[in-house]
Amino acid sequence: MSPAAQGDPPPGLRVVHVSDCFPPRVGGIETQVRDLAAHQAAEGFDVHVLTATADPALPGGGRSGSSVVDGVRVHRFASRTTLGAPFHPLEDVLVPRALRELRPDVVHVHAGVVSPFAFAGASAARRMGLPLAITWHCMLDGIVPALRLGARATGWDTAPAALSAVSRVAADRVAAALDRPAADVLVLPNGLDVARWAPAVPDLPEDLPPSGPLRVVATQRLAPRKRVVPLVRVVAAAHERLGRSDGASRIRLDVFGGGPVGPVARAEAARRGVGDLVTLHGKVPRGELTRHYAGAHVFLSPSRLEAFGIAALEARAAGLAVVAGRGTGISEFVVDGVDGLLTPDRSTGLDDDAADAALAEALVRLAEDGELLRRILTHNRGLPPSAGWPDVLAAARRLYDRARALG
Repeated sequence: MSPAAQGDPPPGLRVVHVSDCFPPRVGGIETQVRDLAAHQAAEGFDVHVLTATADPALPGGGRSGSSVVDGVRVHRFASRTTLGAPFHPLEDVLVPRALRELRPDVVHVHAGVVSPFAFAGASAARRMGLPLAITWHCMLDGIVPALRLGARATGWDTAPAALSAVSRVAADRVAAALDRPAADVLVLPNGLDVARWAPAVPDLPEDLPPSGPLRVVATQRLAPRKRVVPLVRVVAAAHERLGRSDGASRIRLDVFGGGPVGPVARAEAARRGVGDLVTLHGKVPRGELTRHYAGAHVFLSPSRLEAFGIAALEARAAGLAVVAGRGTGISEFVVDGVDGLLTPDRSTGLDDDAADAALAEALVRLAEDGELLRRILTHNRGLPPSAGWPDVLAAARRLYDRARALG
């Protein structure tokens, strides 16, 4: 049996990733595509990325042309006319032309709920008969019936493509949308350099609750979909339950990330009387987050549509307890009561208000039950999560093997 047949990367395998978004934009898809491509290049793949995201640091604003980053050739197709939105008016022409020139062994498309540039890549690969792999980085809640009708009308329900999503819960939605068996949709999880996120010192943070305040962090894009304002309300509700001790709040929240909802979230904190215990730090370089996490206890995710939760995984690797809804992708690497607390949400029939109340209750529980918090923090600092890149790269190879078999 040849080395390639045993799971090693085929020599010179050319993979073209197609993604609306890519660094310098910051987000889950951007981070995962960049890191996956870089690790594949280090393994010996010939890796290219087609993206509609500009890089202002490059000549001409980085709207067109290519550059090499971490061994990956990045081809940018951005347009002035879209005002920074990650698509191109001529993507249906430009993407097929690029694929004809590159002649990839596999086209790997990275899709969100709305991904016009990525969809242009998938459509072009399908028309050209190229081996096609698609990974959804999103939850398709609420649009599965419409997608199923569209897939039937356009033939995507039977198209020869290797399908995947970043978690099993997200993959189940894809299977339902394309009317395929669950086994037809593989899981390609996000990867993480676990050692890089490990706490610098093994000792627990000082002054743990209930003697000190519960220190909560959230790292996310400050956009409506990420529910930043409800995040503030959850912490405000927990504060109302906990009260103050010697005039000091028993809970604090630090939010890292930039986006248009920042001023609204700040105003909401002031309106609810918690402006002194909620701090919005703005965008922080990824490499600096471990320093900010050093004195924190809990990472809180209020999102209802978290397909994976790379920021939560990073916080878990940094030793923090994770609090999130049990119906999200975070539930695939957080065990309730062990790595953090998973709360009832839409998956158990709750509406948003009730689900947010459950998140607030979890924070109160951790603030009041010092032994529970200590047990979780000790576990998370002593046992890193299973999220290493070797497993992710192996999953990608399985996906590509299926794509090439179908193509």
